[in-house]
Amino acid sequence: MAFQSGSVPGIKTILIHLLLCLVTFYTVYYMIGSICSGVFRLDTFDGLIPFEFNTEPSHSNPKYLVNLLSMELTYFTSGLLFAALLKRWVWDYAITVTLVHVALTSAVMEQFPLVWHWWLALGSGLFIMIFSGQLVTHFACPDSSDPTLDSYCHS
Repeated sequence: MAFQSGSVPGIKTILIHLLLCLVTFYTVYYMIGSICSGVFRLDTFDGLIPFEFNTEPSHSNPKYLVNLLSMELTYFTSGLLFAALLKRWVWDYAITVTLVHVALTSAVMEQFPLVWHWWLALGSGLFIMIFSGQLVTHFACPDSSDPTLDSYCHS
């Protein structure tokens, strides 16, 4: 069985999609982070919010709650946006974006995150991103071709 030339995207397409996913992910992260900072009435907005993993975990610490809520809401929202952007393979791009995020976090903070609660939040966020994105693509692009969704699912 040979591959059809239209079914496997080229490296250029993959890199463009990855760049779009990364820009989407960090744009959403900063938007949600700024909203959460305002809701929790933090005195300052931390520009390192996507990369901060050293905040002491406590339900009474508003900075920790902002970081945690921002991460989880970003992963959920990004999953939905990746589904709209990619229309398939959301899980693959979600894992790749998360690996790039871990690498960028290590570079920005100049240390590898060894904090268990950050990894737990990251893992649950990744699961939420994959689940929400794949769920949307599953229902929007069923296996049986619907002519009204053909332009969405196969573009």
